[in-house]
Amino acid sequence: MDEQYSQDPNAQFFMDIGARIRDLEEKQRLIKDRVVLLGNSFVEERNKNSSEIGELKKMLMSIKEEHERMKEFLQRITEQLEGIARKEELMILQRQFDLFRKH
Repeated sequence: MDEQYSQDPNAQFFMDIGARIRDLEEKQRLIKDRVVLLGNSFVEERNKNSSEIGELKKMLMSIKEEHERMKEFLQRITEQLEGIARKEELMILQRQFDLFRKH
C-alpha cells in the first residue's frame, strides 16, 4: 500500500501538505508559548515597577515632610537668634547708660 502512495503523485502532494500543516502548527504553538512567556514577563515587570513607584512615592512624601519640619525648625532658630542679637544690643546700651550715670 505504501508503494501505491509513493507512486501516486496526488498522495505525495497530500503528504507534503500534511507535513507542512504540522510544521506550521508547531511553529504557531511555539510562537504562542513565547507570547505567553512575554506576557507573563511583562505583567511581572509591571507589578515590580508599580511597587517600586509606590515605595518611591512614600519616600518622597517622607522627605517632603522632613524638609518642611527642618524649614520650620530653622525659621524658629532664626527668629530666636534675631531676638538674642537684640538682647545683646540692649545689654550693651544698658552698660553705656550705666557708665554715663556713674560719671
